[in-house]
Amino acid sequence: MLNSTHAFAFALVVAGALSGCATYRKCGFDGCPGDAKITADVRQLLDQYPSLQGSNTVYVQTLDHAVYLSGLVDTPFQRQIAQSVAMQAPDVTRVVNMIGVSNQR
Repeated sequence: MLNSTHAFAFALVVAGALSGCATYRKCGFDGCPGDAKITADVRQLLDQYPSLQGSNTVYVQTLDHAVYLSGLVDTPFQRQIAQSVAMQAPDVTRVVNMIGVSNQR
């Protein structure tokens, strides 16, 4: 038989697992509804900036309407442009900018 400490710990584990399941049911393995369109919209906007092409590589992922930018650009200004452009896409709630800069001057 479980003592009260073990029962409490078990209840916490079960509650955590159930709340995690709710998150996965909302978004699933294919992402949240609308995320693929947001990613495509951001990618299309970024493609309009020649300075973000060529040796500069910016990757876009979206999860629950938050856009995650990663990759490598030449200047801090290009990094900022990518973030500003991503915020212009419809339905974006926030942008997480993880883009690295190759030429720190």
